[in-house]
Amino acid sequence: MQQPNLALAKKLNIGAWFVSAIVLALVVAMREISLDFGIDFSFLPPLYSTLNALTAVVLIIALMHIKKKNIQSHQQMMNVAVVLSALFLLCYVLYHITTPETKFGDVNADGVVDPEELAVVGSARTIYLILLISHIVLAAVILPFILFTYIRAFTNQIVRHKKMARWVFPLWLYVAVTGPILYLMLRPYYG
Repeated sequence: MQQPNLALAKKLNIGAWFVSAIVLALVVAMREISLDFGIDFSFLPPLYSTLNALTAVVLIIALMHIKKKNIQSHQQMMNVAVVLSALFLLCYVLYHITTPETKFGDVNADGVVDPEELAVVGSARTIYLILLISHIVLAAVILPFILFTYIRAFTNQIVRHKKMARWVFPLWLYVAVTGPILYLMLRPYYG
């Protein structure tokens, strides 16, 4: 069995913190950034939602492979999941820095509650907001831990990798599943 590469892990961990901080700053700031590239990016929400859904499928396949002790296939699927998540993140940020925010149905473009719409979609909005808040909080918190779990495997710290993956995996899967659900709930309100 190959020895853990702790020196590489230390360097990669610093990179993971750096990437996580940049991503968090971008996501927090993207509502304040408004860029116009002269391109309509309204095609991105279904694309990034599909990337999120594919991430969920790939994560489940990776889990099935590791349960069968097929380590190489598990590694390949986890590589795919990381790439899909990175593509999702790029599309998500690009969309939100170039396109006005879409509000759930009972709130008009000025952010004012429409009483007629509120009666129709009030409970759906409550479910949407619960999912949205949990999705956003977990997505913000889980990114560095996804990277650390990946680094543990990459640097052959298998015991630490398994320990982290037991709780990181379900949270990542939750974020990957709720993203497309939120998109489908919001879809009727896109311009």
